[in-house]
Parts: sequence; structure tokens; C-alpha cells
Amino acid sequence: MRTAIVVERLGHVYPDGTEALKGVSLAIGSGDYLALCGPNGSGKSTLARHLNGLLKPTEGRVLIGDLDTRTRTPAELAPHVGYLFQNPNHQLVAPTVEQEVAIGPRARGLSPREVRNRVAEALGELGIEELRSEHPLFLTLAQKQLVAIASLLALRPSVLVLDEPTTALDATERRRVMEIFDELWRAGRAIVLITHEMDLVAEHARRCAVLADGRMVFDGDPEGLFSSPEVLELASLERPQVAELGARLGASRPWLTVGDALRSPAAAGITSTIGLTLGRDGRETAANHSPRFLGANVPPEAL
Repeated sequence: MRTAIVVERLGHVYPDGTEALKGVSLAIGSGDYLALCGPNGSGKSTLARHLNGLLKPTEGRVLIGDLDTRTRTPAELAPHVGYLFQNPNHQLVAPTVEQEVAIGPRARGLSPREVRNRVAEALGELGIEELRSEHPLFLTLAQKQLVAIASLLALRPSVLVLDEPTTALDATERRRVMEIFDELWRAGRAIVLITHEMDLVAEHARRCAVLADGRMVFDGDPEGLFSSPEVLELASLERPQVAELGARLGASRPWLTVGDALRSPAAAGITSTIGLTLGRDGRETAANHSPRFLGANVPPEAL
């Protein structure tokens, strides 16, 4: 796996004296699906905003390929790293979706023909061609997220940084947006997902980096994170309900999804009440199968 981003001993101090990052080091590979987790104030958003040059290091450095963010502008880094803000309204400025998605390619000086190709490619990849003539601010929140993502994709970045992308989405919108992120990852992009929702980490991420008080306290896979009570306590994180249930039933490894529960001997006798169609990668989410329902036939002492 090619390394896309290298963070070396990164420190950041805000003008008011707040030390947000303290010697953070991290390497992000071209095929990573990385969840960046931690409590409020842990430094995860500060770290994320260093990944495309929105913030500059106080100490250390960040390399995007061979580009040092200390000497590059966010506009120069945008073709390499796309950043999706938590509120898509902060990114939408044009009167139509088509014009919105075209902003980046035009700013790069691409020909009109190439701009049209990039816009059609981005809208098609996300399946939102029908929104081409709509005003972005009149769309639903989930549609606005997709338009903002299309604007990033039009620059063909190899890394997408997603800052709490499911905030305020309902269950259906949340599921659709996360499925799209999964498809973008399968298409070869690295995904950096900033989130406090541990069920998203379990269901989608392949790797987790956890910050606490501005320091990196864990870097590993979701199973490792949910098997580390010390890290969870330090970072004020909780295991997803299905993982917690598996632990109480004595599962030999953490359950990340309902599918894991159905395949586990520890769940024998309680899974007959649950229906599930596994996804093609075997990591079906629990979006339509509440982990609380798993507990219906569990002995009280296990709960």
C-alpha cells in the first residue's frame, strides 16, 4: 500500500495558547479506511484540518505525497486531499449543483470540455445527475452532503477527509451516505472518517486512530480498539451495543456487526429471532437490526 499522507511529530498551538496536538505521528495509506476518533477537545478536527493545509503545524510536519503542507496552500493540496466539512452549507456557494461541482476544476484552469467531463463524472459516480439544475441550498441535508462530495470528487483527490458526515441525518440518509463512502473506498480512495459514533467505526472502518488530550493513544483495527478497555476509558469511548453484548456473552473476539453475532457460537440460542442478509463483504451493518433486539432472549445475568 502506497503511503498517501505522513504526519510527523505534529504539534499545534492556537493563538489563544491552547495546545491542541502534542507530537502526533500517523501514516495514512492509499487504501486506508481510517476512523479518527476521540472525545470533544481531543484534537481530531485539528489534526484533520492539517491533512489538507487548512491549518499549519506549530511543530513537526505533514506530507501529502512529497508536498509539505507548511509551504503549500489548501488550493494546491485540494487535488490530492478533499475535505468535507461537518455542515455542507459552509461549502455550497453556486446557484446550481452543476456550477457548484464545476468550481474546483475551473479554478484549476481546466478546459471547458474537461470541466464538463469532470462534473458529469462526479455526479454520475454519486448517482445525483438529476440534481444538476437544482439550487444546492434548496436540497435536503443528505443531498447537500452528496453535492459537496461531488465538488471534491471533481478534482479527483486520492484521499477524502470526512468531518462528522452523518450529523443530523436520519437513519435512511445516514445509511445511504455511508454506503457511498464505502463505494468510494472500494474504488481506490483513502477515507479518513472523523466520528464519535462507534457503530460507524465498527461497521465501516478498517483502521482506527484515537486521540485523547491531543495525543495519539491508539492506532489499530476496530477489533483491537473494542478489545482495549483502557483505551476506551481514556478516550471516553463506548463499544457499540452489539460489541458490548458479545463481550458480556463471552465472545472470543469483538462483534462489530450483527453478522458477526450471527456467526458466533457465543450467540447460539439467541439468533433465531433475528433475520439478516449479509452484504457482499460479510460486514452487514446493524442499521435495520437494533442491537437491543439481540438482547431479547439473553439471560438477564448477561445484560
